[in-house]
Amino acid sequence: MNIFRLAGDLAHLVAIVILLLKIWKTRSCAGISGRSQLLFALVFASRYLDLFTNYVSLYNSAMKVFFLVTSFGTLYLMWAKFKATYDRDEKQNDRASGLIQLPAIPFKCGIDRFSTSNRTESMMNCCWLFS
Repeated sequence: MNIFRLAGDLAHLVAIVILLLKIWKTRSCAGISGRSQLLFALVFASRYLDLFTNYVSLYNSAMKVFFLVTSFGTLYLMWAKFKATYDRDEKQNDRASGLIQLPAIPFKCGIDRFSTSNRTESMMNCCWLFS
């Protein structure tokens, strides 16, 4: 186990726990970007698709599951449980930043379709590189 990976994972865990505790204790998600949290969830979901195909270790699998559950849990808290405290109007002015990533997905998948013959590997690679 690499000590730097462990330190990075633990710092990330602490940051997520602090965010969730802040939302839960204040019963508000004011000041937190829903779009950024959605992008975190999409990145984790696309990056950790290998959770179902490749087993590395219990630590690796547990961290992947934790990051997936907490990122989607944060979205649930923001968009369902404490929806009234989410300031959607303030975030609507920033639509262009969300649209920048959209053309990259089919473009990257299209390039992978022509460059590899193994379609399953290509789709996993496309999702990994998107993240």
